[in-house]
Amino acid sequence: MANRAKSALLGPDSHEEHHTAPWYKVMWLSGVDYFSTLGYQPGIAYVAAASMSPVATLLLVAMTLFAALPVYREVAKHSFAGKGSIAMLERLLPGWWGKLFVLTLLGFATTDFVITMTLSAADAAEHAIENPFLHPYLDHHQIGVTLVLLAGLTSVFLMGFREAIGVAVKVAIPYILLNVVLISVALVTCYNHPEKVGEWNTSLALHGNWTQIIIASAFIFPKLALGLSGFETGVSVMPQVSNLPENAKTPATPVTEPMPSVTTAVVTPQHRIRGTGKLLTASAVLMSVLLMGSSFVTTVLIPAEAFEQDGKASGRALAYLAHELLGPIFGTIYDISTIAILWFAGASAMAGLLNLIPRYLPRFGMAPKWVEKNRPLVLAFFTINVIVTLIFRADVEAQGGAYATGVLALMLSAAVAVTLALRKTKPLRALYFAVVTLIFAYVFAANVATRPDGVIISACFILATLTISGLSRWRRSTELRVEKIAFVDAESETLWNALRGKKVNLVPLEHTNPDKRRAKAIEVRQHFKLEGPLAFLHVELADDTSEFDSNLRVKVTLPIPETGNYVIEVHGAVAIANSIAFISEEIDPRSLLLGLTRVNPMAQALRYLLWGEGEIGILVYEILVKHWDATPEDDVRPLIYLLSD
Repeated sequence: MANRAKSALLGPDSHEEHHTAPWYKVMWLSGVDYFSTLGYQPGIAYVAAASMSPVATLLLVAMTLFAALPVYREVAKHSFAGKGSIAMLERLLPGWWGKLFVLTLLGFATTDFVITMTLSAADAAEHAIENPFLHPYLDHHQIGVTLVLLAGLTSVFLMGFREAIGVAVKVAIPYILLNVVLISVALVTCYNHPEKVGEWNTSLALHGNWTQIIIASAFIFPKLALGLSGFETGVSVMPQVSNLPENAKTPATPVTEPMPSVTTAVVTPQHRIRGTGKLLTASAVLMSVLLMGSSFVTTVLIPAEAFEQDGKASGRALAYLAHELLGPIFGTIYDISTIAILWFAGASAMAGLLNLIPRYLPRFGMAPKWVEKNRPLVLAFFTINVIVTLIFRADVEAQGGAYATGVLALMLSAAVAVTLALRKTKPLRALYFAVVTLIFAYVFAANVATRPDGVIISACFILATLTISGLSRWRRSTELRVEKIAFVDAESETLWNALRGKKVNLVPLEHTNPDKRRAKAIEVRQHFKLEGPLAFLHVELADDTSEFDSNLRVKVTLPIPETGNYVIEVHGAVAIANSIAFISEEIDPRSLLLGLTRVNPMAQALRYLLWGEGEIGILVYEILVKHWDATPEDDVRPLIYLLSD
């Protein structure tokens, strides 16, 4: 008990050391998720928009540069520890409604990251199967190859995943260079074959004039929303961005909260914020150029039938061009690079899940204990990945709707968070982001309307998150649930130490009235043979009882009119019974006298779970017995008396 008491009094260690790097290196860590979408985005764009694919992609690029990028640059300013828009909304929406909203967003985030893994692995499998050297061996084994890739990803995380930035640089930079070469050659081919561009113009003209084409593309481009993925990852890797000036050579040192992930010689996070802004901007601009180039060349140079289901360009349009324009050797090198970045995009998503889920659910008391450990969580997500892969039969396009739903839900939440954060301090900027929010809302709604399977999958993840969270909160509700305590003054700490160790009888009371305390003292002295002074305990609830752990503030007094009896006032509790049990364990009294209300047990249980109240006497008894069973000691336990009011 001594070690636990010391931990509770001092609180958890507030320093974490992280490896940091300049923004232009960390960019590739988020880029493996963002840039890897080139592996399947041009094909999805053509299937959705046909000859209008370049126009729809242009609208997507405009949304990237003038909506998503400004939103996430603002998120970076408000969440420099990498917690993203979910943390912003949690601060803006406290209480149970805020937690329900956060859990819903976690469901969408889980959809995003899980589908990133399964879709990327499926597309990597397609690239491997369609490679001319591997096709004879892997043909008709799409699901099997996908599951092997997912199993390999899982095994990496079971062994331990380190030096991610270095691996990301080695994977992403060659992939980008290969795409630059390929798209450049394809553009030259288009220039040398003007008849193909003419055919595209003729096909485009069938949709009407440019006004009609742009309007039609505006209705189509929400289906291209996969090209927006990566911004949330760009913010989540923010703790890895160095907070030193770019030309500084001073070794980084940890700093104190509220920036637990920042390692820098400077206390302010401004260098990190600026670096992340550059990271997001560079990624968005580079990806916008590649998206426009890839959309144009694949639309002009690839026959329409190749994009059909089981066509040679289905899910791998650029790889198809690599083999057609530059031969099997370059095509194979391109396939290997594409497979590597798609596989590593799954690693980025897995890392995001391992960072996101333990950050919220255990703190809410809404996760089993094993969620705090990486390996069981990795195995759990591998199981989910297998189920999703089998449901979708490892089909890239079939998973696109669910992926886009998760991405757009997070982007919409980010736009809402930024609008709310700026509404008072910068109303004009808030108005701009309100318009952006409406645009994201339209894109999200359009995606749901055209691809309802996405929101169905997301709803399954949300329902699973809420169910598991609710059951876990219920099962863990009888833990002690106190993170740390602090004394309001030195006298309180002195008196606290004086009454510990079988010196007092602890009497929790709902009120602090001195007359009622004296009456209670007379009552218990008359009916019980108590030795030693009484310590009257009053616990006051915090404003937000939806939190799981308490940070208690304790005041101990020895009132002169009540000579010999102590008064302990506790503030900041999220559950009265748990705080009483914790105080009892810390004080180790001779006896504990608990009152009963005899109110409807079901109503009391609900009041306890939601508002930290309930049938206090019974709950304290159950909490202590459960704690004693889990921590057997040789100490004599206090006598517990249950008193009927």
